[in-house]
Amino acid sequence: MTSPEPLPDGAAPLTRSQRLDRLPFTRQHGKLLVGSGVGWALDAMDIGLISFVMAALAVQWSLTPGELSVVGSIGFVGMALGATLGGLLADRVGRRQVFALTLLVYGLATGAAALSTGLAMLLVLRFVIGLGLGAELPVASTLVSEYAPARLRGRVVVALEAFWAVGWTAAAVIGFFVVGASDDGWRWAFAIGAVPALYAVVVRAGLPESVRFLERRGRTDEAEAAVRRFERSAGVDTPSTPAARTGVDTAQGAVARSGGSAAAEDGTGWTALWSRPLRRRTAALWAVWFGINFSYYGAFIWLPSLLVASGYSLVQSFGYTLVITLAQLPGYAAAGVLVETWGRRPTLATFLVGSTVAAVLLGQADSPATIIASGMLLSFFNLGAWGALYAITPEVYGTAVRSTGAGAAAGFGRIAAILAPLSVPFLTRLGGDPAVFTVFGVFFLLAALACWGLPELRGRALEETARERVDA
Repeated sequence: MTSPEPLPDGAAPLTRSQRLDRLPFTRQHGKLLVGSGVGWALDAMDIGLISFVMAALAVQWSLTPGELSVVGSIGFVGMALGATLGGLLADRVGRRQVFALTLLVYGLATGAAALSTGLAMLLVLRFVIGLGLGAELPVASTLVSEYAPARLRGRVVVALEAFWAVGWTAAAVIGFFVVGASDDGWRWAFAIGAVPALYAVVVRAGLPESVRFLERRGRTDEAEAAVRRFERSAGVDTPSTPAARTGVDTAQGAVARSGGSAAAEDGTGWTALWSRPLRRRTAALWAVWFGINFSYYGAFIWLPSLLVASGYSLVQSFGYTLVITLAQLPGYAAAGVLVETWGRRPTLATFLVGSTVAAVLLGQADSPATIIASGMLLSFFNLGAWGALYAITPEVYGTAVRSTGAGAAAGFGRIAAILAPLSVPFLTRLGGDPAVFTVFGVFFLLAALACWGLPELRGRALEETARERVDA
């Protein structure tokens, strides 16, 4: 057995949360990351596919720009509702259960969308798909963050977010080789998107439940077994006092010592997010989520269609989008390093400012070379910003409302994702692509300003982030 890294305060007995924080990155962490990441990638693939399907249906079904904007937005209506309810449900019945359920829902609905006979049927199914997609993302990031060691948590969550680039790249490949190959290509693309329904079985059987959630529900035997499994994977001795205090007890005691209210720490539901200790964090978090959602989904959902409208063929449009998408991966890699060395907040702000500049440049691009260069720049900075945002979001709240808070922020952000595709036809008429991407740049900049209302919690244990909200 190896000796674990000692805690800074040398406190004893160790809580289960502290026992997880002292571990190195193990094979069990890798299994959790990849297991959650595959679900994340499938989510991205499904969302990415609709941008290519829109471009194809604009030709095959002769859809107007207004109808296309509804196709692009309706899924985000479901995502707004799904993210909010999914986070709340995850704090009630468990992270893993909700994660598996969401995969099943949107996988089956995506497969059914392949059989759409008209616009109305497609819109209904896209709404149902959105319900599942919206609930999955905050739940998966919460589950991973609650197992990741504190000193590595930001990097691990950014690595989870990087699976988004894998999924979106897969969507671009499917768009290029499948959607554009025949009139029924978009149907085959949706059929491929049904894979998450099968993967839900893997998630339900293979991923662990959150230790912190299990403790709050009094399921201490299951929590202890989960921690020991990770300790065995690291070759670390299990403390001889398995009846150690739980992380929940520690957090509650800290609240009391700091003069706060245990009831506030124990509060659950949406109202707790706007309690006095949390309202500033919640407002800042919601503003960042709104700004980044508006600009990201407005730009990337419409990009293939805007390129076609600018005179490029369907194949050219899909090819340019595929190349632009590849720049997402180095963006995540850079953010993964910076969130642990520089910090969450400065990384997030810097990447959002970079996104602002890139969006304005893309609006002015008028040749294949400038479109690809500025588009890749936008992919790099925007997806790096997403990685930093997902790293900081679960840290803002305590265990009792962590999934609720993450889900509510994501749900509010999806309102922007609904509005953005709807705004593109209007902005295009107003001033063409320069007007569209300038507005996206403004929202990126507003998000960059809002992120300074968030705390910097690099390297802090999740229990400490919960205490700080009372002290703030």
